[in-house]
Amino acid sequence: MIRIEHLIKEYPNATPLKDVSVEIRDGDVIAIIGPSGTGKSTLMRCINLLEKPTAGRIWIDEDEITDRRCNINRIRQRMGMVFQSFNLFGHMTAIENIMFSPIDLKGMSRQEAYDKGMALLRMVGLAEKALSYPDELSGGQKQRIAIARTLAMDPEIILFDEPTSALDPTMVDEVQAVIRELARSGKTMLIVTHEMRFARTVSNRVFYMDRGGIYEDGTPEQIFEHPQKELTRRFVKQLKVLELVIDSRDYDFIGTGSAIDRYCIQNEIYDRQRNRIRLVVEELVQQILLPRMPEPHIRVVTEHTAQGGGTVVTVSYRGGRFDPQDTDNRLSLKVLQSAAEEICFSYDPDAEEQNIVLIRVRA
Repeated sequence: MIRIEHLIKEYPNATPLKDVSVEIRDGDVIAIIGPSGTGKSTLMRCINLLEKPTAGRIWIDEDEITDRRCNINRIRQRMGMVFQSFNLFGHMTAIENIMFSPIDLKGMSRQEAYDKGMALLRMVGLAEKALSYPDELSGGQKQRIAIARTLAMDPEIILFDEPTSALDPTMVDEVQAVIRELARSGKTMLIVTHEMRFARTVSNRVFYMDRGGIYEDGTPEQIFEHPQKELTRRFVKQLKVLELVIDSRDYDFIGTGSAIDRYCIQNEIYDRQRNRIRLVVEELVQQILLPRMPEPHIRVVTEHTAQGGGTVVTVSYRGGRFDPQDTDNRLSLKVLQSAAEEICFSYDPDAEEQNIVLIRVRA
């Protein structure tokens, strides 16, 4: 079991890990996902002390590896790591790369290391490449040999740091197939990946990392189908989000329109749908809501998904219950309805912004 308590890692200009506490059970296969720069690789490198934590404690079973008295080299023999850049020795053949650590660190005989290495090469489908040098191999073949090299040390824990990110797309499947087979072996595995389908199928547990830590931890079904937290939902649904807050009747109307235009251009939302998004915001906020609000507080959240090209605008605002579809401004309501496939209103008296209008923009 891996136990992490209040792990912090600071750099001069960033703090990717602010306070991480988690337990990883024996046999867990954990996919670690999240936006770039949220500490995924840093967490992996702290677990085997390639990065020294700024604060916090890490245990591997009963050994506290952050204790200065711990023999970290002994612990690392129980833990293998596969990097995105392969890190094979260029002057050694494939079989020599695999044999090196068992002979050097474990004192294994050359014959025993050779036999084990060939068995591992057969397992990853590369026995015929035993005498090839790294520069004679494709990226996918190099990564499979790197995995075989890690397995040669019989690790209990394997850390994969974006193992397919440096590969040509045509080579990704062959490496993922090897990792899927390993996931059935009962070894504890942590896999940093940007491949969402792979993360979902290979793991029994998913960490979504954001805001300096493990923002949400759950089963693949929970994280990908029923995320509990907003940032997780946005990430797994591939939502591009624009959030605007309007807190004055004299808000910058032109600047708001420009912000919507920039958001649409960045996310390849084209003219007709862009105009509908602007109509939704302008008619609802400018024409229907603001005239009723001497001290407005209106939040506009636009979410666009690249997967299906759909856009949802959610407008929430403070005050007594008011459904915009009950407005006296029938002209603005008609324009709003023409731009929307669906308009849903709800009221929650306990929320900060009690009125919520969800508008699905017409595609």
